[in-house]
Parts: sequence; C-alpha cells; structure tokens
Amino acid sequence: MAKVISDLETSIELAMKAGVAAENIIIDPGIGFGKSLEQNLELVKRLAELKRLEKPILLGTSRKSMVGQVLNLPPDQRLEGSLATVAIGIANGADMVRVHDVRQTALVCRMSDSIIRRGTVGD
Repeated sequence: MAKVISDLETSIELAMKAGVAAENIIIDPGIGFGKSLEQNLELVKRLAELKRLEKPILLGTSRKSMVGQVLNLPPDQRLEGSLATVAIGIANGADMVRVHDVRQTALVCRMSDSIIRRGTVGD
C-alpha cells in the first residue's frame, strides 16, 4: 500500500505541475496492473487508506482476473464477484467505479451509497 500511495502522490504532483487543476484529478490504485492476486485483494480491502490523498477514488474491478481467479470463472460470468468488489470498494471509500455491467452495478452503487453515505443519494 505504501508503494501505491507513493506512486499516486508522484502522479498527482506531476499532473499539477503540468497544469491539471487539482479538482480535475482522480486517483486509481490500478487493480490488475502489475499486481498479484493477493496485492489486488489487499488494495480493495485497504482502499480507505487512499483517502489521505484527498482526491476522489476510482475503482476498476469489473470482470478483472482477480475475480476470475478467486471464483474460477471466465470474464462473462464474473458479474456477482465484480458487484461484491464494488460494494466493498464503496464501503472502503471508492467514489466512482468503472464497470461493464452498468445496470446491475448502478443498483449496487445506489444501495451501497444509501448505507455508507446516508442522506447523499438522490439529494
């Protein structure tokens, strides 16, 4: 986690030096990019630690190989596993998600948000 946070801090600094407005920066821990299954699972579990960077957090776990490895399923059968990672991600601080199955995931997001961020859904 320390390496991910350090890399993201560097990326934020580079973006701001390049003229990107602070309010236009979001962070993505890079689930599935150069990480082992255990590292990917740990990132989702400890996602809240990224809040210290004070940027919105994007989570992209939809149909990822980590879901397939845990559940032993091909990409087109990973909906439930992907939805579980979204719900847990929201509980751990994800502000936005990148997904394949929009309709189903939107329902999970709305329900998760209504529990985690009470009073902000639909306002």
